[in-house]
Amino acid sequence: MKKLESSLKNMVIVLTGVTVVAGALLGYVNELTKEPIAQANAKALSDAIAIVVPGFDNNPAEAPETIELEGVTYKIYKATKGGEFIGAAVESSANGFGGALNVLVGFDKEGNIIDYSLLSHAETPGLGSKAADWFKKGGKGDITGMNPGQKALTVSKDGGQVDAITASTITSRAFLQAVNNAYAAYSGQQADGASGATQQASATAEKNTTACCGTPCKEGQACDAKCDSCKAACGEKCDPANCDKADCKKANCDKANCDKANCKKAECPNQDCKNKK
Repeated sequence: MKKLESSLKNMVIVLTGVTVVAGALLGYVNELTKEPIAQANAKALSDAIAIVVPGFDNNPAEAPETIELEGVTYKIYKATKGGEFIGAAVESSANGFGGALNVLVGFDKEGNIIDYSLLSHAETPGLGSKAADWFKKGGKGDITGMNPGQKALTVSKDGGQVDAITASTITSRAFLQAVNNAYAAYSGQQADGASGATQQASATAEKNTTACCGTPCKEGQACDAKCDSCKAACGEKCDPANCDKADCKKANCDKANCDKANCKKAECPNQDCKNKK
């Protein structure tokens, strides 16, 4: 009996020793590889950003912005050239057939899709995995140049404008939802989780989004795709909502500075202008 107890004790000691040594080795290896893995991931991200938003001369990955929509956090990597905003890459995800499908989508400053990179997925090899190239320029489901702000991207089977991956409709729907969600984060809008359709956010949220014409938004200034043309036609104080070039007059382009002399209804986009006569 004593011999048996001694054997069990020795076995426990040996197993404990092996466990401690193995744990220490794993910890050492993890510490040894942590930095190289982080560097590799950072390089992969930088390379992906360069693909989806080419032509920048800053380092978008250095200081990403985050925005939370419906409890989901999105990372936005702004790209500039010569100090001027040219677009952004947005990390987004959706649940595909096999699990989370993570994408990086590049948008120009008007919100048009430049390109995308499939960062990670668990889709079926040879089927859903085709999402890596299917929706790229020249692909069967090419989405480049499309603007989800004009119409949310959906597969043709659902009445949309994008051809789904053959035998992988679920993956295709998830991918397009991730793209729509990315656009919602990019434009500061709210996304419908089921369809990926977007709704305009509150005026306050819109005014506080990224940048207008490459510079931070000023208080009371709306920031949208019309900003550049609006400034060129009407000056700094122009409200983009009234910035149709045909109707835009420098003197009467905002409510505060409407020129009484130019306050004919045909010329003045602001109805309140008439009250200033």
